[in-house]
Amino acid sequence: MSEWLILALCIAQGGALVLLAARLAPGRTRRPPVEPIPAGVEGTSVSVLVPSYNEAKRIGPCLEGLSRQGKPVREILVIDSRSTDGTDALVGDASVHDPRIRLLNDPPLPPGWVGKVWALQHGLHEATGDWVLGVDADTAPVPGMVAGVIDAAQRGHYDVVSFAPRFAGMTASEQWLQPSMLLTLVYRFGAAGAKDPPPERVMANGQCFLARREVLVAHGGYEAARTSWADDVSLARHLAASGLKVGFLDGSRLYDVRAYESLGHMWREWGRSFDLSDATTRARQWFDVLFVVLVQGLPLPLLIVLGVAGVPATTGGRVLLWLNVALVSIRALMTLALAGSYARRTPGFWLSLTSDPVAAVRLILSSLKRPRQWRGRAFTPAR
Repeated sequence: MSEWLILALCIAQGGALVLLAARLAPGRTRRPPVEPIPAGVEGTSVSVLVPSYNEAKRIGPCLEGLSRQGKPVREILVIDSRSTDGTDALVGDASVHDPRIRLLNDPPLPPGWVGKVWALQHGLHEATGDWVLGVDADTAPVPGMVAGVIDAAQRGHYDVVSFAPRFAGMTASEQWLQPSMLLTLVYRFGAAGAKDPPPERVMANGQCFLARREVLVAHGGYEAARTSWADDVSLARHLAASGLKVGFLDGSRLYDVRAYESLGHMWREWGRSFDLSDATTRARQWFDVLFVVLVQGLPLPLLIVLGVAGVPATTGGRVLLWLNVALVSIRALMTLALAGSYARRTPGFWLSLTSDPVAAVRLILSSLKRPRQWRGRAFTPAR
């Protein structure tokens, strides 16, 4: 390894390490996980919006969990985009047992709208609660989840707040890669529950996304994210830039999620949008990609190279070694920090550090190509 290359790596990784420390530092005082309140809360009402498209295999636990929510849930609106797998029949059966559950069909998808965002916009027009809570069909809420998110929003004086999940039902191979992909988000934008960042670095999670209805309507509903594959983050950043108080909290005790069916499914579906390029500028996007490569993608391979080829007997060689030892050590500590976000930890989870270079490659690939369809539904850009 040439001395010039060693010097360049030392400068780049040294600066990236300082930035990483600054981004992770607020996590030391981050808010604890939000607790469910099974007894419910009084004085307000919530409309739950569940967008769905061919969710027959996954929507059952979601509807069952929502049915066990007491006050303040007023209505549970499932906005189905004309599923062909029997989703509508399952929703109809659930509504017999819980009259708060109501099936809606959104109008045909107009050009320039991503399907999920269009469904949420239609549901917003039908909602009557003081608050609107968007919930994905692949979630499994625990009793008291809705009361818990309302209490957290009111205590924090939030206009909009979303909640990170606990991941459940994952195989060892999925847990080998998914934590590394998740960690790219933490490295770029900080942990859930950390001090509220500036609008351009706000994080959000559409699986459990709460907003005051009148505030959301006043700002055009979900329209600001109509073209975005990262609609949750795009909307949250738009609202934060408009002066609203937007939060992102730890919801790992509120609901579980099983979003993907296999490692390949996760690689394709989540991998195509976790770059969040729709929610940021291209310059900032590629800066963050380079940052992830330096602090997460390169350290383990560089340590292996230095171990095999030997550490150059120069000051630069020794600095490069210790920089990457520090970065790998931070990554190992982050594995422990992520443990609470998983219902069950397999050996794959504890070995996820070894997949960091793969996650960095997936981030690069995702940033290079914008998706055009989701679950078989094509996206047609507006003229």
